[in-house]
Amino acid sequence: MSLLPPGKELAFAAVGERRCLGVRRAGRWIVCPYDAVLENEGVKDQCPRCAQLDRSRSVAADTMADDPRPYGVYLAYFGPGLVKVGITAVERGAARLVEQGAVAYAWLGRGPLMAARRAEALLGSALGVPDRFGKEAKRAARGALPPVAERVAELAEMHGRARELVGWPETLEPVAFSCTDHTELFGLERIAVAGGVAELGGLTAGAEIVGEVVAGVGADVYLRLVGEGVDAGGGEVGGAGGGSGGGAVGGVVAVMDGRLLAGWVLGAARGRVTTVPVWWVGAREGARGGEQEGLF
Repeated sequence: MSLLPPGKELAFAAVGERRCLGVRRAGRWIVCPYDAVLENEGVKDQCPRCAQLDRSRSVAADTMADDPRPYGVYLAYFGPGLVKVGITAVERGAARLVEQGAVAYAWLGRGPLMAARRAEALLGSALGVPDRFGKEAKRAARGALPPVAERVAELAEMHGRARELVGWPETLEPVAFSCTDHTELFGLERIAVAGGVAELGGLTAGAEIVGEVVAGVGADVYLRLVGEGVDAGGGEVGGAGGGSGGGAVGGVVAVMDGRLLAGWVLGAARGRVTTVPVWWVGAREGARGGEQEGLF
């Protein structure tokens, strides 16, 4: 996030084809031996064969049960009613929480990997706490977050209930409740001030994105776009170069999933407008069905 501070101007274009990034082993990336082409809309940066190799030795895929490192169990808050449980290696600190875009979080316990896994499963079965939320739910919650005190109270209540559960792993050292909030780190207040937020689609060869960074939350980057097109309304945000109307939509704030950039070679933008499809959040599925169009 330090590379994309608020106010930073971005202007880049996608070059060539989106390619698989390969596999990370022993602290370095190994180039994909298949030189596989990836789909433009997917957030995965690996082809199926590289992903399969990656998961053959992965904590997330439960294929690394012998990992000797200590793990932390956490509660992550994304919005009212959106509290999840997860685990991460203690040596990573809060990096996993930042990657997920957690608005706030609290540690529950620390200990061996399998003990952390048992605690995670216990919260899921006994309290119905999920281990993930979709990005749509996370994005929707960011625009209308309650005061920090309410976030802390919701996490504290869940933390207390979790620690009272029968069957808590004995080898998992409990951690007293303490909440960390990411409002300032992510720039969440700037998102709320922006009002309605649109969504950037995936890149295609030659497509350009031009805008100014508003905020960054996990993999999501919020940009104030540059361009002119049709008036925003319904599912449409605008139409670059030949839009059906004349209303300016430069200044629209749109969220971009940074994972969609992985695998592309990025070059300098030739024009000064965004040519990637932009949709009002929630209107994109209808547009895919041919009911609406939105090209900015």
